[in-house]
Amino acid sequence: MMRKGFVIGMAAVAVLLSACSWNGAGTNSATDDGAKDSVVSIEVKYATGFSVLDSADVRLVDVGKREHFALVHSDNVAVPNGYTKVRVPITNTICMTSLQLSNFTILDAHDVVKGLTGTKNLFNEDILARVKDGRIVKIGMEGNFDTEMVLAANPQVIFISPSKRGGYDAIKETGITLVPHLGYQELDPLGQAEWIKFIGMFIGKEQEANEVFAGIESRYNELKEKASKVSARPTVTSGEMHYGNWHAVGGKNYLAQIFRDAGADYVLNDEETSGENLEFEKMYALAANADYWRILNSFPDEFSYEALKASEPRNELFKAFKERKVIYCNMKQTPYYEISPVQPDVLLKDFVAIFHPELVEPDYEPKYYKLLEK
Repeated sequence: MMRKGFVIGMAAVAVLLSACSWNGAGTNSATDDGAKDSVVSIEVKYATGFSVLDSADVRLVDVGKREHFALVHSDNVAVPNGYTKVRVPITNTICMTSLQLSNFTILDAHDVVKGLTGTKNLFNEDILARVKDGRIVKIGMEGNFDTEMVLAANPQVIFISPSKRGGYDAIKETGITLVPHLGYQELDPLGQAEWIKFIGMFIGKEQEANEVFAGIESRYNELKEKASKVSARPTVTSGEMHYGNWHAVGGKNYLAQIFRDAGADYVLNDEETSGENLEFEKMYALAANADYWRILNSFPDEFSYEALKASEPRNELFKAFKERKVIYCNMKQTPYYEISPVQPDVLLKDFVAIFHPELVEPDYEPKYYKLLEK
């Protein structure tokens, strides 16, 4: 439904663009402000959270249903009503989430990042060094931002991740343009990774973004095609008990899609949600006989089957526990949230290596997920 709305809205804007006299519209010539000699087009293939319409002097970007941005290389370019003008490429910005940061990392664009909310679960040595020497400032957490530090970062735009905690009112008062980054809402792994292109448009790295994503897409789809031909598909469950509930990703979650693309059947495939909290009894009824069990956590020590049993004694009742087929990733030991959003091809390969090891090279070393050994 979101995609349909985008198409209708952008089609209307296209008519407006063709009717207006844009500065240099219809040509590839550079403006006197140093605009690019040619427009590097952006095609959105998987992401549903943003859409793009290009002309010679302005790039119109719709984010969700309510936010509209006109990216220009010259302040003299007119833009349609309802669009916020952003002079690109930007050189200073703030990232609110590690997912957003992953886009800058994969595009080798840490120089543009001047502020972060924090460094928890960050492993990148370059980012940590920039925070240590002050090139990147920490602005506080959602709901409690430090406005002085926000201003110290001198951002032209701030990429935000709308949530129930929010806390953006104080930042809005600074007059800095807030740009929603909705990659976290994508239900397709390639859709989430395609937000690389979104960031590329703002920082002047459209070509690099296109090329990086094309490689991700090719590797992902090639392995997905191999896994689609397997004769036997194991079943897999996900999550664990926390505070009396089991948070399980639903059948529409991007992780459930990776399971399917890796040649496995997720036990909650029929749940038409991206995630929900279930009582143990309900989850056990669904997943007691699942062949594999995927767990992601931040266990402070070495995680083990004993630790899993200690957290909830009934865990030993699951088939995957008994047969030692728990698939595990520790966020304190791997840069999972820091870079995996732009490596769905690597996540897919990790799971394929477990579900169907014959489809990957014998010496493949998983980056994120591997079978828990003890």
